[in-house]
Amino acid sequence: MPARLRMPAEWEPHKGTWLAWPHERTDWPGKFTPIPWVYAEVARHLSTRERVRLLAQDRETVRTATRVFAKSGVNLAAVDFIVCPTDRSWTRDFAPIFVRNRQNQVLITNWKFNGWGKYANHKRDNAVPGILSRRMRMAQTQLDIVLEGGSIDVNGRGAMLATEECLLSPVQARNPGLSRQDLERIFAQYLGVTKVLWLGRGIAGDDTHGHVDDLARFVNPTTVVTMVEQDPSDENYAPLRENLRRLRKMLDQDGRPLRVVTLPMPRPVYFDGQRLPASYANFYIANGLVLVPQFNDPADRLALNTLQRLLPDREVVGIYCRDLVLGLGTLHCMTQQEPAA
Repeated sequence: MPARLRMPAEWEPHKGTWLAWPHERTDWPGKFTPIPWVYAEVARHLSTRERVRLLAQDRETVRTATRVFAKSGVNLAAVDFIVCPTDRSWTRDFAPIFVRNRQNQVLITNWKFNGWGKYANHKRDNAVPGILSRRMRMAQTQLDIVLEGGSIDVNGRGAMLATEECLLSPVQARNPGLSRQDLERIFAQYLGVTKVLWLGRGIAGDDTHGHVDDLARFVNPTTVVTMVEQDPSDENYAPLRENLRRLRKMLDQDGRPLRVVTLPMPRPVYFDGQRLPASYANFYIANGLVLVPQFNDPADRLALNTLQRLLPDREVVGIYCRDLVLGLGTLHCMTQQEPAA
């Protein structure tokens, strides 16, 4: 019997993209000033392709965001401003994970958010899916299971990428007591996943403890792009090689080998001595568009060209992210797609 619910792939048509206006200055210590303008640049591109739904702390935040968007050339007619307080602005991990039912209706799955098993101030973020379900009058399935959108990636056909480091480790634990098999049953029931492709560790500098969206991503139902490090002395070298080895042996939900394409890591990005999780895998696929993090690195062009070749029906656009990544996330982390009805 087919799954009751199915999480669409990111490249399937969107109704809109959810963002949350940045306000937690401690996420970008000493470097907050440029961050709203990065959000505006992302919204400028998205607003030409689909609706932008922006969560704002209050009416004053709406006025501020409107001014910044207007100065940046955002199509304001395509923006919905929603007052809904948050703790942070990484909507990938706390906003609703949208699914379709057997009648092809779009619904909300409302998973728990525990601040990545690390941050105490997460209660407002955790409340967001329930608030939006009521305001949008959209049915929701509320689950007593912790799951962040950045910890999974799906091909919409039944396969899911995830890491053991994030979902199975006792460090920054999400669901103590749940086994690999328990999680696989939950993903099958609520996301339509019939095959979980388990990778090992994530990249250095990632304080989520192994989110897969900095590591490996589907770009179509049969193709995965994965990050590799060429420098054997770099701390990412061994774990990324291990993940590449696993992917090359994996089969998809129908028992077929995956097509695996590699992306280079940029040179390490540091700020004030801190290694940051700079990765091209944190791209975002929108309607007719792919937004790709850029780090003023020689590998930027290779990443853009590779993704353009793999997604030829979309415009591939680079977004400068050396400031944004100080918040320990970039473009995929700050976005959450809402499938078209």
